[in-house]
Amino acid sequence: MTARLHWGCGDKPAPGWINSDRHPGEGIGLCGDIRDGLALADASIDYAVAIHALQDLPWLDIPRALAELRRVLRPGGVLRLGLPDMDRAIAAYQRGDAGYFYVPDEHARRIGAKLVTQLIWYGATRTPFNADYAFEVLEGAGFHDIRRCAFGETASRHADIVTLDNRERESLFVEGTA
Repeated sequence: MTARLHWGCGDKPAPGWINSDRHPGEGIGLCGDIRDGLALADASIDYAVAIHALQDLPWLDIPRALAELRRVLRPGGVLRLGLPDMDRAIAAYQRGDAGYFYVPDEHARRIGAKLVTQLIWYGATRTPFNADYAFEVLEGAGFHDIRRCAFGETASRHADIVTLDNRERESLFVEGTA
């Protein structure tokens, strides 16, 4: 049987996955902070997905979190990350596309204010990402065959790894092999 980890699931645990989050909740089978380690055996997971979770960690904790995800993946296991794409936000700002941003006018009226508010997502995002940074931190954690993927598409043999994809307009998707 395939073991699938949904790390950083928040209040959206997915059926058929090992759902993991810092906060307990219905459907969350693995509760704890990844920085303290996941209560999973080494090489016990076939593939893992983290959608809009990694950016909430401080910069210094990103390598440790990725090393922990790599630890639980079987050799050849795949990690798929969905991250807010800083480059897309900057491009929207540069072309004057205020409609790109999810920030309502009562929180930020000017496009530059919308850019900053969205990049830090009201203070929740601690580490902004673009493709270059995602590739470098994955490489640093020992992942290989790192690829940028489109929304709903995978470079892996696990077709259902994309079932948790969301927020297509603002996201960057990257996969790496353990």
